[in-house]
Amino acid sequence: MEEEINITEVIINSINTIFQTIFSSIDNNLYSIIDEITFVNTDILDTSYFRNIFGTSTTNGILLIANSLVLGFFLYYCFKLLLSNLLITQTERPVSFIFKLLIFCICMNSSIFICEQIIFINNSISSAIKELGNNLFGTTLSFSALVEKLNIMIQIEENSFTIFSIDGLLKSIISISFLNLTFSYSLRYIMIKVFVLISPFAFLSLSTSSTSSFFKAWIKCFLSLLFIQILVSFVLLIIFSIDFSSNNIFSKFLICGSIFALLKANSYVREFMGGISTDISNSFNGIKSFIK
Repeated sequence: MEEEINITEVIINSINTIFQTIFSSIDNNLYSIIDEITFVNTDILDTSYFRNIFGTSTTNGILLIANSLVLGFFLYYCFKLLLSNLLITQTERPVSFIFKLLIFCICMNSSIFICEQIIFINNSISSAIKELGNNLFGTTLSFSALVEKLNIMIQIEENSFTIFSIDGLLKSIISISFLNLTFSYSLRYIMIKVFVLISPFAFLSLSTSSTSSFFKAWIKCFLSLLFIQILVSFVLLIIFSIDFSSNNIFSKFLICGSIFALLKANSYVREFMGGISTDISNSFNGIKSFIK
């Protein structure tokens, strides 16, 4: 009997050691990048490779393709105008179309500057919220600071951490949630770059009423991706208002609820203003349904 108890203790200690190593690894390596991929500023566009892909002038990169499409839009309008005269239907006046095409061509070639300003305004709002939190709580509103406070509330030191306890279960939920957050916000980081790359086509699509819906879809998705950053700042503001020094179960479950709110931030934004999903679990479900 004593030998069975010793084997059980060895198994439990081994499990606790494994999970403690995993959680410590996540704390040491994962959280340092979450702030960078979540709080996006204009530096996201300030890389030589991205600028080369987008195009440094109208003769290279994505801008070359977009400017080539201007001729296609012009020919499309000429054909539409000719057809309207033959069928005696109403269409846009040539002067109005040329004026719109000229204006939106300028916007198209300045699209990266426009996107930079949108990203700058969005980051300024989130930075103002974080600064408010800094003034109120005397600490920076960031995931790094959040993890430090969580580790004070939920101890994972050697020989004191056990997965088979409330603290252990909560630490497991929080660590897995942060891992999911990293994947989700990494996907968001990439999609912001993608939507900046296709921005010239979005502005050009405003030249005609039949293609303007592309711009509406683009701006809705682009703004929804950026707006997540503001919502995350508000959630962090609420999280840091919780008393971390209080080691009661109520505070711990409030923290878990707040982490869940961070996970669902993209879903809340999509329900509010539309856009695309960056939820990894939804993506996996989509892949499963596609395979079936």
